[in-house]
Amino acid sequence: MTEHKSNFPEFYITAPQPCPYLPGRLERKLFTHLTRDKPGFLIDNLLKGGFRRSQNIAYMPYCDACSACVPVRILVDEFKPRRSLKRIARDNLDLVATRMPAAASSEQYALFRDYIEARHADGGMAEMSVLDYSLMVEDSVVETFVTEYRLRPDENGDAPLMGVSLCDRLSDGISMVYSFYDPDVPARSLGTYMILDHVDYARAQGYPFVYLGYWIEGSRKMRYKDRFQPQERLTSKGWVRG
Repeated sequence: MTEHKSNFPEFYITAPQPCPYLPGRLERKLFTHLTRDKPGFLIDNLLKGGFRRSQNIAYMPYCDACSACVPVRILVDEFKPRRSLKRIARDNLDLVATRMPAAASSEQYALFRDYIEARHADGGMAEMSVLDYSLMVEDSVVETFVTEYRLRPDENGDAPLMGVSLCDRLSDGISMVYSFYDPDVPARSLGTYMILDHVDYARAQGYPFVYLGYWIEGSRKMRYKDRFQPQERLTSKGWVRG
């Protein structure tokens, strides 16, 4: 990653690179390093204010003549799943969600590799080693946790790992950092199910928001986020109902 220091103290701008979401466009990112000497409220405000976290870097799009990436968050208390989402929840009643401290495992990494090779073989994560994966999960200065989704144990006690979600706890909600799942069972819609589960978890914990990262109009990869209504989108006027 090429760094060019911006006019803002401690913030940097990456060199232009091809946009992974909108063909023919270039992207740049504004980013800062998250360190333990930074006040917790400052990091919390960054992550609530449109920045995303990757290990100990907080970043946001900083593109010339393009503002397609829009941060979105689900309004937890008002969210009511439509019929199709209720069906997905029913289809996954045989899964057990276990929340745990952010620690990587070889079982998680094996599932991660299966997911990446099936869904994102040409993406930036395709070359991630087991060490890279461990850093993605464990290298965090905020309160981060992992949720594992397993099938209920069979008569032999086997409980296959079906999905994993890495999340941050913010002062007002849950930020979903990265999720992956078994790519061989598309009928389960596991990616959607894990979001539904985190909405329920946020509600039980008294959090008003679940942060989903960026929504991009015209990007097929981001279309699934439209299913979670009502939601707010971050604009120049602050968070507004989308």
